[in-house]
Amino acid sequence: MTIREQMEERELEYLSPYATLSKNSKGRKIKEEECDIRPVFQRDRDRIVHCKAFRRLKQKTQVFLLPKGDHYRTRLTHTLEVSQNARTIAKALRLNEELVEAIALGHDLGHTPFGHAGERALNELCPGGFKHNEQSVRVVESIEKEGRGLNLTWEVIDGIRNHKTSGCPSTLEGQIVRLSDKIAYINHDIDDAIRGGILREEDIPKKYTDVLGTSVKGRLNTLVHNVIINSVDRPVIQMSEEVHEAMQGLRVFMFENVYRNPVAKKEEGKAIHMITNLYEFYIKNPEFLPEQSTEYVKKGRRAVTGRVRLYRRNDGYLCSEEIYGIFYPRILEKLKEI
Repeated sequence: MTIREQMEERELEYLSPYATLSKNSKGRKIKEEECDIRPVFQRDRDRIVHCKAFRRLKQKTQVFLLPKGDHYRTRLTHTLEVSQNARTIAKALRLNEELVEAIALGHDLGHTPFGHAGERALNELCPGGFKHNEQSVRVVESIEKEGRGLNLTWEVIDGIRNHKTSGCPSTLEGQIVRLSDKIAYINHDIDDAIRGGILREEDIPKKYTDVLGTSVKGRLNTLVHNVIINSVDRPVIQMSEEVHEAMQGLRVFMFENVYRNPVAKKEEGKAIHMITNLYEFYIKNPEFLPEQSTEYVKKGRRAVTGRVRLYRRNDGYLCSEEIYGIFYPRILEKLKEI
């Protein structure tokens, strides 16, 4: 029996009946020989941590686009906080920590620079719109490793695709990440807003602090505990009605007072202008794309026929670099005309 098989047996003995077992994964699109040491979800986690898109997260800002200081969150630190919250919940519920961590670390790989301002800009520019969760899936399926993708398991892809509020993850581990994402960004955005001088702790309505707590630490403790207490030995991940309503109310408060605050968003117009200009330039001048991307344009001439199904499945995106994945639908149309 290999080390991996021993680990899989321990999962069977220890994890909750509602957990997703590594040995029961629906598998990968391309079959691979199993690792003798790592179960499939641990292997996925490792692939995500070592991919280029994960390293790019460190340069992507969150609420403050050009923060003055070293302590503001980036997309990478946000991802790590989501992962930590999710692992704490998964461990307490005896669910699969490795699956939770893989989904959490990969959920924002397709997010744009300049936070949601970049996403809104690309949503207006791209034919068919742009959603960062869908781009995250494209990154791991069709962009990384020179277009070969990371070949992740079905469960990890499902969790990445469905981490938004409107999503419906198929596993409890995916549901944990979906909630942990909101828990993380609401709380760390409050912390950053206080640091940036656009919010004070006492500005938060008392009806929310009475339920959730009067500090970032207190609110995190309340939210994580509440999820665990209300999800133990149940086939769903949930909060109590009172805490959930308070969290949603706090989220609305953040939109009204921070996410749309002119001080936090004073550079947003420049960011949108930059993305628009870059998009239009590369659409008109694809020869200036990175060399690796232009190689895929050349290969695309031969691949159009053989990859029609792949194009349809991924909404017409196939690329080698993140920026190329954004432009590909338009470039694909040109390839089909050749």
